[in-house]
Amino acid sequence: MRRDYRMDLGSGTRHSGAMQPGPIHSHDMQPAIAPISILVVDDHALLREGVRAMLATQADMRIVGEADNGRRAVEEYARLRPDIVLMDLQMAEMPGLDAIAAIRAIHPDARIIVLTTYSGDGRAIKALRAGAMGYLLKASLRKQLLDAIRSVHLGGKHLDATVATAIALHVLEDPLTEREIAVLSLAAWGNSNKQVAARLDISEETVKGHMKSIFSKLDATDRTHAVTLAIKRGLIDL
Repeated sequence: MRRDYRMDLGSGTRHSGAMQPGPIHSHDMQPAIAPISILVVDDHALLREGVRAMLATQADMRIVGEADNGRRAVEEYARLRPDIVLMDLQMAEMPGLDAIAAIRAIHPDARIIVLTTYSGDGRAIKALRAGAMGYLLKASLRKQLLDAIRSVHLGGKHLDATVATAIALHVLEDPLTEREIAVLSLAAWGNSNKQVAARLDISEETVKGHMKSIFSKLDATDRTHAVTLAIKRGLIDL
């Protein structure tokens, strides 16, 4: 009589009879890793579409929602609870900085990356202080966005190199005080020292003292120069 010898897949030994399945090991049944869920916040539809197209090629990322202003961003975050938020700064209804602060106040574990055209150190520092964990320039998204998302998702921080350099250049300087920023902002709108004093309910001599301090801190030669430097660095908004 013919005997049927077959290989046991589990033990590697031969035996007669039907083939028996080998043992199942736990490492052969690892659970699938969920993709990084992302909320995109920007008031320009073309930018949102561009980001969506870029992320569509990544198996480990998925856009779960979009918003075109800060107010809707806060609402969508509460509804979707995404892993990552990509946040523009300059938007109607609620600016990005206010939206970041509002989201982090309720959800301190929120991971937010700023996408902006502003490279000034002042605006970047405001965003980081508000709770952003990343700061990218829109011009460099194709090169940096994917790495930034993965890095921040793992708990790291990601700063555009241009922005990081700007921060490093001014990190040892005395920052403008809130009063000095208020004085310079009013001056930027064309107000004279007398008008600034009236608006802030302080003396004209006090305004002159603040302007002198501003010139020194910004290394500016006059009011126009100080305003130009402050706008470029994102220290004041117009």
